[in-house]
Amino acid sequence: MLKRQEKSSLEEREPAPSPVALQHPLRCVAPRSYARIRLRVREGTLQLLVKHCVVSSPFIAHSAWHFLLLCDYHCCIICFNFFSEQLNRFAGFGIGLASLFTENVLAHPCIVLRRQCQVNYHARNYHLTPFTIVNIMYSINKTQGPRALWKGMGSTFIVQGITLGTEGIISEFTPLPRELSHKWNLKQIGGHLLLKGLTDVIAMPFYSASLIETVQSEIIRDNPGILDCVKEGIGRVVGMGVPHSKRLLPLMVLTFPTALHGVLHYIISSIIQKLVLFVLKRDNSHNLPTESSASVQSMLDAYFPELIASFAASLCADVMLYPLETVLHRLHIQGTRTIIDNTDLGYEVLPINTQYEGMRDCINTIKREEGMLGFYKGFGAVIVQYTLHVAVLQLTKIIYSTLLQNVS
Repeated sequence: MLKRQEKSSLEEREPAPSPVALQHPLRCVAPRSYARIRLRVREGTLQLLVKHCVVSSPFIAHSAWHFLLLCDYHCCIICFNFFSEQLNRFAGFGIGLASLFTENVLAHPCIVLRRQCQVNYHARNYHLTPFTIVNIMYSINKTQGPRALWKGMGSTFIVQGITLGTEGIISEFTPLPRELSHKWNLKQIGGHLLLKGLTDVIAMPFYSASLIETVQSEIIRDNPGILDCVKEGIGRVVGMGVPHSKRLLPLMVLTFPTALHGVLHYIISSIIQKLVLFVLKRDNSHNLPTESSASVQSMLDAYFPELIASFAASLCADVMLYPLETVLHRLHIQGTRTIIDNTDLGYEVLPINTQYEGMRDCINTIKREEGMLGFYKGFGAVIVQYTLHVAVLQLTKIIYSTLLQNVS
């Protein structure tokens, strides 16, 4: 009896919904009340606006709020996907920036000690292990200050800029391809390698000036300018500028070893990079992530294989071409009246007075007077450099994974 009275009172207050209203519940409202729902998507953000949601039927209210909950759910999904995409881009940029910072700035002291050991034919300690390199770094930092370990860093960036600019200009005005397509042939490979060799030859005098800045002792060196590398490189080409001794090798003698080292380094690093990328992508395709870690794993797989492949390529190329690099640096530094730090003690200076006639004579002299290990002087700096690079990459990966998991 009570149920019938409640039903009759409800029918008196509210008219029965029409068949059209049953198909579209949101339209079934009283004449004096209305529901207006507007979904607006602007710049990836979904705004749900509900104004005057006054309904006159429990059935309509239930249907309307069910629709609102669905809209709210999809709104959260869209917002999360947008935020994840922006975070993904920002994190990718941060990972690449951390890798570049480690490779060019944080590891620069290792490059300085490595080059000083390579050109120091007087050295009795070859520094083949990272422990002796760390000790000599500490000694130089203690006697000359931290500036001595970061000398010549600006000139290395200038040389990289000159190399990239020269490569772009040559590829624009010549048929030599800057990048190889998927359907490459021997002619394209030959033109591409010729482009790399010409770029190294044009940047060669500036590379010599940068090498001098990185190995010159801070004790006797004046404060260099930002563009001293460019000025000395141009002076080396035209035969003017800083006076050199008669033992200075002409640029024509340095052309072949410089181009050979640059082209071989590019070939080795490219092959290793392709192989590592192939292996990593194959392993990632076999290891399917779970639903909880699918988004995080896909984002990690988008960035880290490239960084790991680039790291492995640079490491293999530097290790395999280290003897040739030692010979190249000694030929470039000869006759430039450069005074370097004593890498045996860390607080004295030594002049460079070599008399190599060319690449072959330099190889034979090192083999005869310093032994086969003489080609690997300062190799411990390479170990320190790439160990530091691995540590930064691993730390970046941990931070990135933790951040993405918290967002998920």
